[in-house]
Amino acid sequence: MSKYYEDREAANATEREQHLLARLPDALRRACERAPAIAQQLQGLDVNAVRSRADLAQIPVIRKSELLEAQLAMRQGQAGQGLPQVSRLFGGFSAIGWGEAARVFASPGPIYEPESQRKDYWGFARSLYAAGFRSGELVYNCFSYHFTPAGSMMETAAHALGCTVFPGGVGQTEQQVQAIADLAPAGYTGTPSFLKIILEKADELGVALPSLKRALFSGEAFPPSLCKWFAERGINGYQAYGSADLGMMAYETSARDGLVVNEDIILEIVRPGSNEPVQDGEVGEVVVTTLNPDYPLVRFGTGDLSVLMPGRSPCGRSNMRIKGWMGRADQTTKVRGMFVHPAQVASVLKRHPDIQKARLVISGKVGSDVMALQVEVVQHDQEALARIAGSVRELTKLRADIEPVAPGSLPNDGKVIDDIRNYE
Repeated sequence: MSKYYEDREAANATEREQHLLARLPDALRRACERAPAIAQQLQGLDVNAVRSRADLAQIPVIRKSELLEAQLAMRQGQAGQGLPQVSRLFGGFSAIGWGEAARVFASPGPIYEPESQRKDYWGFARSLYAAGFRSGELVYNCFSYHFTPAGSMMETAAHALGCTVFPGGVGQTEQQVQAIADLAPAGYTGTPSFLKIILEKADELGVALPSLKRALFSGEAFPPSLCKWFAERGINGYQAYGSADLGMMAYETSARDGLVVNEDIILEIVRPGSNEPVQDGEVGEVVVTTLNPDYPLVRFGTGDLSVLMPGRSPCGRSNMRIKGWMGRADQTTKVRGMFVHPAQVASVLKRHPDIQKARLVISGKVGSDVMALQVEVVQHDQEALARIAGSVRELTKLRADIEPVAPGSLPNDGKVIDDIRNYE
């Protein structure tokens, strides 16, 4: 039996990158033909010329808030006149409609996302396989089956592997214990916290659940302490990182060393609030271009922070890796009654290329806020600092102190705005 779900997981990294980027022009061309919002995003760009990551970086990032705004505007009749009903419902981003879509789901907003009838549409079969799931097993699925796609994500992946699924869903803990005892599933999919609740309830009831040997978790943090807790009960738990917009983006392997990026996406790390990729090793926002022909999102900003990890995974998989979820990129805050956004800080850096990195620190107490922009600069004088202060005032409508710091001294945590005010 193969060590990998597909042999290409261990392919030469350079060849994989070339193959992935070679698929990009055709994917963008199809997206423009069937998804009006993508055509608008790529307007004025020769998609046939997009053949490198540098070319891709010319395309503006679309963030989740913009996806929601587009859907709301079209649903309310403010935009998208002349488009089919389904195009308006999905904000012009979906390439499929009713009939082609097997299901439609809703995320908070609400944002509606389609699921097509393609096998393993969400791409989680790869992560299930890496977690040890195999054909012929029963998978006990405790993700929700209503509104959000998490339940379907795991079910379609398990079916792609040749597994049978029990749709446990959420809640009804005692019934979950009974069903697991009766059915003896080999593995669990769901959140780690819910499996912990089930196992603790089983202890309380005096019911043994020895069949569970593996688990694939998503939807919340899976710290080493919890990994150890499950391991002590004979359950090997792994995590996968995904979203309702993009499906599975990265997954944990037996190496326990970061998350390996999915084979069919192009993942970038960009400076929060900007379109610009960061330097290798710098924390930033996860931005994904998916080659999904049904829901072809291009440079979609997840709003999550992470960092690329160097080298090849010890498990033998050769794709790039990310450290995992490291916080949220949208650090928007309110200062003196005005919202301040990471994009405004990014605009300051664009105006002043001598700034290598910046961090806007908000301190003081509510009602007496103090705003300071810490800037990494090699050389500076009062005149240069005054120009930076002027840009901050112009872009944010707020005054800020400019504090020069040594290059490389700001934390590598992806924070562009750091709110340290005392709210007591």
